[in-house]
Amino acid sequence: MTAKTVLITGASSGIGHATAEHFHQYGWNVVATMRTPDDSDLRQLDNTLVARLDVTDLESIDTGVQAALDRFGGIDVLVNNAGYDTFGPLEAIPRAAMVRQIDTNLLGVLDVTRAVLPTMRQQGEGVIVNLSSVAGQMTFPFNSLYHATKFGLEGASEALGFELGGIGIRVKIIQPGSIDTEFWRSSLDFHDDPDLAEYRTMMDAINHAIAQRQENPTAASPPSAVAEVIHRAATDGTDKLRYLAGNAADFFNSRDGKTDEEYIAATRQQFGI
Repeated sequence: MTAKTVLITGASSGIGHATAEHFHQYGWNVVATMRTPDDSDLRQLDNTLVARLDVTDLESIDTGVQAALDRFGGIDVLVNNAGYDTFGPLEAIPRAAMVRQIDTNLLGVLDVTRAVLPTMRQQGEGVIVNLSSVAGQMTFPFNSLYHATKFGLEGASEALGFELGGIGIRVKIIQPGSIDTEFWRSSLDFHDDPDLAEYRTMMDAINHAIAQRQENPTAASPPSAVAEVIHRAATDGTDKLRYLAGNAADFFNSRDGKTDEEYIAATRQQFGI
């Protein structure tokens, strides 16, 4: 039986790296892509191609996808994982940072998907797994850009599920909660302006809540927990669309059953704002 092939973006660390290791353990051919692949320890794994792919660079996308096809002949599963968070008051965020956030988290996913779709269409099957977040269903203060990309990604994924389902391609959405990665350190684009004093009280409350969560070892799940859910979504053969991942996902997904007013009040209470 020929091994199947998965292509993963953002595989240098965190969820992407754990997902590459997880699929490898199950005997898959793995294409682990990232912006700077030279030092990746994933090169030590057999049946694994470590390739450069920057989701904001169309030429890089085409080159990375072609490298996967040249090595393994096809792509059965695409895991769109690359992303980061732009955090801060909207007034403090330069427009260039806004564009970069949308280019990476939303347009980058769509561009990589477009590059892989011809192969899946010709195969008559495939699975596209998009890493959203509980932030694709609910919101937190000072995360307007990140939420815009994740809400947009969820809408795009659901719509793609309709148009691709008829040609044998399934679309899946993964919604991690709090995960123990470098996301809040290396993948956080923080913006602030000391002249915007009106936001200070709320910013301090949010930063305090984030710090408390980071210090609580039971609050976050390991990246491997998300990798397991990604693998299950890619292989369960169902039309299920959304998958929560991580111990905290149910806690964070607190919009369920609430009116907008109830949800906003509960969120304000949670963050003390």
